[in-house]
Amino acid sequence: APHARASAAEPAAFTFIELFAGIGGFRVALAALGGRCIFASEVDPFARGSYAANHCGERPAGDITQIDASSVPAHDVLAAGFPCQPFSFSGKRGGLGDPRGALFLEIVRLARAHQPKALLLENVRGLESHDGGRTL
Repeated sequence: APHARASAAEPAAFTFIELFAGIGGFRVALAALGGRCIFASEVDPFARGSYAANHCGERPAGDITQIDASSVPAHDVLAAGFPCQPFSFSGKRGGLGDPRGALFLEIVRLARAHQPKALLLENVRGLESHDGGRTL
């Protein structure tokens, strides 16, 4: 196999979900640590196809804004590679006012609903200081 992953038969060290999954980068890393992905979401159809090709045909759910929190399984870790341009020093820093930035609130929505033990978010230079620190 191209990467380590916990099989369904082996007990996982932890479970995780992957939001804004892209082609599954967080999944590769977390599976290598013994985690099992139990849900993924990605809106881009080309990325979803690549994700399926990379991860044994498992295709992520679509637009997370259209998925009820109750249909997402309970999990230990919420990983998200959310759109970073609205917060980054490299972008216009529109924050939550930018439609892409408002997707950050989907992470908040699911974290509130499921209370995972940990959040693992993409490292976005400028997120912590965005809007004088009020964003986080």
